[in-house]
Amino acid sequence: MFKRFDEIAIEIPEVERPDPNAAAAVQELMGGKFGEMSTLNNYLFQSFNFRSKKKLKPFYDLVTSITAEELGHVELVAHAINKCLHGSTSYKEPDETPLGPLKDVRNTYYALAGAQAALPVDSMGRPWSGEYVFNSGNLILDLLHNFFLECGARTHKMKVYEMTDHPAAREVVGYLLVRGGVHVVAYAKALEVATGVDVGKLIPIPSLSNKAFSETRKYESRSLHTKLYTNSDGDFTAIKQIWKGLHPEDGQPLEVIEGSPKGFPIAEAPEVPEEFAPGFSQEDFLAIAARLQQAANIH
Repeated sequence: MFKRFDEIAIEIPEVERPDPNAAAAVQELMGGKFGEMSTLNNYLFQSFNFRSKKKLKPFYDLVTSITAEELGHVELVAHAINKCLHGSTSYKEPDETPLGPLKDVRNTYYALAGAQAALPVDSMGRPWSGEYVFNSGNLILDLLHNFFLECGARTHKMKVYEMTDHPAAREVVGYLLVRGGVHVVAYAKALEVATGVDVGKLIPIPSLSNKAFSETRKYESRSLHTKLYTNSDGDFTAIKQIWKGLHPEDGQPLEVIEGSPKGFPIAEAPEVPEEFAPGFSQEDFLAIAARLQQAANIH
């Protein structure tokens, strides 16, 4: 089961700087082949279908705990996209073409189908596909695939970072570079435990270092590149048998944290009346509030 918190992993800057094309670039980290929906669903189905999980518990715990973190990453990318889109249009009467500013952007679907919000698509608007999920049932093959998937995801994050300087996008991508690096190392260590092969020698692909990215530094200064969370109140602690030793880049000790990291409040999403969202007038809100008070017997 999943336990949800009304928080997101990091605080995203509030910036009055709409950039729908930056949002389209960040969509690759949502619904692309190497996006967060892919990492989430690969690990989710591998955890659902895991064979001999009692005998191979450390590996099951690893895949399962990372699954929970990936769900939070999907949420985080969605909020980054929304921040990039915020303010792209303003309310006008329909004859004044209020959605006109979005007719020439890369992805007009933001205006046409999503009320200017994140969509389950890639940077070109192609829907995310379940064909991106790989679950062979063979533990070594699945772990090797996951290592490759995380390396591919890291490469795409680097490229999206280089594609836009929007503060909300870069803040989220910087954090994901740090946490994705953890997953690269985690699957490398899992393969080493399972096979005896030093997969760490394959790192970097393309580079494990985050020093070139300014938004990663504050997270690495808090050693977030060395921590792996169980994302559980008491389960999945067997990952300690895999996540141990020293980080391959800077030699810091690796640490398993039981539980989930402390998050930040989710920002209020404003109305977009030109998109008919959420579709209530001030009078409607007052009527809804009155009905809620009556239902709660509040007078």
